[in-house]
Amino acid sequence: MEDQKKKKSHFPFRLNLLFFSVFLLFSVLILRLGFVQIVYGENFKRDLERKEDVTVSNPVPRGVMFDRDLRVVVNNVPVRAITFTNEGFTTKEMLETAGKLAQLIDKKTDKVTDMDKRHFWIMKNPKLAEAKITKEEKQLYIAKKLTDSELYKLKRDRITPEELAAFTDEDLEVMAIFKEFTSGYKFTSQIVKNEDVTDEEVAVVSENLQSLPGVDTTTDWERAYPFEHTLRSVLGKVTKSEEGLPADQLDYYLARGYSRNDRVGKSQLELQYEEVLRGYKSKVKNITDKTGNVIETMPVTSGQKGKDLILTLDMKLQKAVDQIIEEELWSAKRMSGTALTDRAYVVLLEPFTGEVLAMAGKKIVKDRATGKPVMEDDALGTFTTTYNVGSTVKGATILTGYKTGAISPGMVFDDSGIKIKDTKVKKSYAYLGRLNEMDALKKSSNVYMFHTAIRIGNGRYEYDQPLNFNNNAFEIIRNHFASFGLGTRTGIDLPNEQAGFKGQSRLPGYLLDLAIGQYDTYSTMQLAQYISTIANGGNRMQPHVVKEIRNPSDDSGHLGPVSQEIHPVVLNTIDVKKEWINRVKKGFKKVMQEPGGTAYKHFKDVPYAPAGKTGTAEAFYDGPERHRFGKEPPSVINLSLVSYAPSNNPEVAMAVLVPWAYQGDNNNQLNFKIGRRVMDTYFQLKNQ
Repeated sequence: MEDQKKKKSHFPFRLNLLFFSVFLLFSVLILRLGFVQIVYGENFKRDLERKEDVTVSNPVPRGVMFDRDLRVVVNNVPVRAITFTNEGFTTKEMLETAGKLAQLIDKKTDKVTDMDKRHFWIMKNPKLAEAKITKEEKQLYIAKKLTDSELYKLKRDRITPEELAAFTDEDLEVMAIFKEFTSGYKFTSQIVKNEDVTDEEVAVVSENLQSLPGVDTTTDWERAYPFEHTLRSVLGKVTKSEEGLPADQLDYYLARGYSRNDRVGKSQLELQYEEVLRGYKSKVKNITDKTGNVIETMPVTSGQKGKDLILTLDMKLQKAVDQIIEEELWSAKRMSGTALTDRAYVVLLEPFTGEVLAMAGKKIVKDRATGKPVMEDDALGTFTTTYNVGSTVKGATILTGYKTGAISPGMVFDDSGIKIKDTKVKKSYAYLGRLNEMDALKKSSNVYMFHTAIRIGNGRYEYDQPLNFNNNAFEIIRNHFASFGLGTRTGIDLPNEQAGFKGQSRLPGYLLDLAIGQYDTYSTMQLAQYISTIANGGNRMQPHVVKEIRNPSDDSGHLGPVSQEIHPVVLNTIDVKKEWINRVKKGFKKVMQEPGGTAYKHFKDVPYAPAGKTGTAEAFYDGPERHRFGKEPPSVINLSLVSYAPSNNPEVAMAVLVPWAYQGDNNNQLNFKIGRRVMDTYFQLKNQ
C-alpha cells in the first residue's frame, strides 16, 4: 500500500513539471515573437512590400546623311510595327499570347529552326515528352546522376521527324512569334513584325490589345536611300532588328550600353560613324512589386536621335560618274578582247583638302536568278582592291630620283632598250630618242625610269651584263612612293582599306618594273592621293568623306548646329625642292596639253587646262573567272589615268583605274574615255 501511495504521489509532480515546461517554452516563444515584431518588424514589413527599379532603354532613329549640297543621301522612313514587351510573363502566358497573335497577323516562318520546333513540341506535349524518358533514366535523375539539362536533351533528341512534320502552318507561325517574344530582355520592346505590316493587321491588333498582354502597335524606322544604287557599297548597312548586335562584336557593344537586339551599323560609313549616328536612347524606369508586376513607369531621359553627317561627296556628280562608268563598260564589252573586263573605278578629290568629291566603282556580275550580266555598285573597290597601274607612278619615280641624287633636273638619257644578262630586252613602247625627265613623262619613257631606278640602287649598267643593286634599293623606292600615298593606306575615314601587294622577289628586273608601276599594286584612292600630292605642291592630304557632324535638330526642316567640323589633315610633306615638283608638273602638263603627249589627242581641245599621266600595265588576270585557267592565268592589260585641273591652279584631282581592260592588242582606251567624260562633267556641273 505504501509503495502504491509513493507511486501516486510522483505522478502529479511529473504532470506539473510537464505543464510548467510547456508554459516556459510558450513564454520564451511569445517573448521571441514580441522581440522580432518590435525590433525587426519594420525591416520585415519593408521586405514584404519591397519594390524593384528596372531601367529600360528604348531605341531612337539614327542620324541622317547629307551630301555637300545638303541633298539627303541616307534617311529614316517610318514603318508600321508590332512589338512585344515581356513584363514578367510566364512561358505559358507568352505561348498563349503568341497563339492569339498568330490568328491576327501573317508572320514569316523561314527563321524557325529545327531546334525551335523541338522546344515547341516539348512545350505543347509535356506528357508525351515525359514518356520518352525510361524508368532507369528517371531513377538516375532522382539519384541526381542526371541533370535537368541532360534530361531535357534526352527528350529533345528523341522527338521523331514524323512528330515534327505534324506541325501545321499555324503552329509554325506561333513558333516564329514566340521566338520573337523570348529573344529580348525583360521590359524591353522586341520587334515581332515590321516588314509588310498591313493596315488591317494594325487595326485588328489594336482592337485586341486587351487580350494580348505585352503586345503593342507602334512606328519603327528603316534606312532609305534616295539615290538608290549610287554609292551603296560605301554608305554601308545597318543590322535588322532580328539580327541585333553582331555576334563577333557582342561584348564590345554590350560594354557600351547596347542591348542585344539593337540595330547597329555593320559596314562602311554606318559602321565607321556608329557612335555618332546611334544617338542617345530614351530611358524609362519600371517599378515592380514583389511579384514582378509593373506598378509604375517613370521617365528618366527623353533620348535624342543620332547626329547627322554632312558628307564631302557631291551626289549629283557621283551619280553622273556612275553613269559614265556604266555606259563605257557596257560599250567596251561589245568590243573584242574584253571577255575578262568587268569593272572600272574613279576617284575625284579636292587636292588641297583631301575632300572626296566622288568615289565611283562599277562591276559586272551574273544575276543569280537569271544568269544574265548586270551592273552593281563597287565604290568600295576604290580603296579595298589594288592592281598594277603602270606608268601613272612615273612622277613619283622622277621625284625619288631627284631626292636621292640619282638624277638632276634636265638630265638626259637615251631611250634605247636595256638588256640584263639572261633576260629579255626591257624597253619603251617605241624608241623615243634622247630625253630629259619632263619629256620622259610626256612620252612615258620606260627606259628613263629604268636608268633612274638603277642609279637609285647605286647599280652600274652594261648591256647584256649582270646588274646588281644595293640591298635596300626596293625599300628606298617603296618608302618614297609611300610618301605620296602609293603602296600604303591613305587614311580615308572608312574601314577595311587595303595597302596593296608588294612583290617579294629581289631580282634586278623587278626593281625596274617597280619604277614603272608594274610590280607592286595600288588602289584608285592611292592614285588619287598621289596625284593630289603633286598637284598641291607636296602635301599628302588625308582623304575623308565626312565634312561635318551636326547635332540633331528639333525642326525637321533645318539642320542642327555643327557638333564637329572635319578639318584637312596633312599626313606628311614631300621633302623636295619646289623647283623639282614644278618640273614634274610641267612634264604632266606636256602629257595632256602638248603634241606628242600620251593623252594629248584626248584632251587637246578642253578649256580647263589639265595635267596628268597615263598608265598601261601588263598584268595577270586575278578576277572572279580565275578558276577557269588553271595554274597559268591569262595576261591582261590594266589601264589607268591620273590628272588634275586647271594645271596652274588645281581644284580637282582625278584617278581612273580599269583592271583587265583588254587582252591582246585591242586597246579600248577606257581610261581616256572615262577620264575625259568625268573631267568634262565636273566642270560642266561646276559652271551650272
